[in-house]
Amino acid sequence: MKFSELIEQNKKNVRYIIKKITNEQNEDIEQEVYIKVWQNQDKYKEQGKLKSWIGTIAKNLSKDYLKSSYVKNRTDIDEEKINEIKDKKTTPELKLIQNERHQMIINAINGLKPKYREVIMLHEIENMLYEDIAKKLKCPIGTVKSRLYNAKKELCEILKDLI
Repeated sequence: MKFSELIEQNKKNVRYIIKKITNEQNEDIEQEVYIKVWQNQDKYKEQGKLKSWIGTIAKNLSKDYLKSSYVKNRTDIDEEKINEIKDKKTTPELKLIQNERHQMIINAINGLKPKYREVIMLHEIENMLYEDIAKKLKCPIGTVKSRLYNAKKELCEILKDLI
């Protein structure tokens, strides 16, 4: 097989791997992949697929690129992305507001009818699936879904000031 055919057959896969790992189209990495394949073709043992071997080279070079000082020292960060980063400091006021909201939610859940409260607790707090809730409550899945819908509807009405 000619080397140009090898490149053509693996081009899409190599580009996909590089894009997936680095979040960018990087022709330099792509070119480096083919250089490594060329330099190490005598080391390839036909135990696996050639496509997998080339893919492994692409993965390793992409990871090396991310570790490189070039990427770490880049300063062309988008201003929008900086604004998206949330401040993780919690002020006493913010903590108080969060505690009040938390208490209002607890009170709202406790104010639900028992059958709604039970379903909302199992699904939202304990992260149970509909099927598991149905088994636990010994009722059809449709009933679980209906109760969950009604519970959420009531909670929305009670907590409309928070939303």
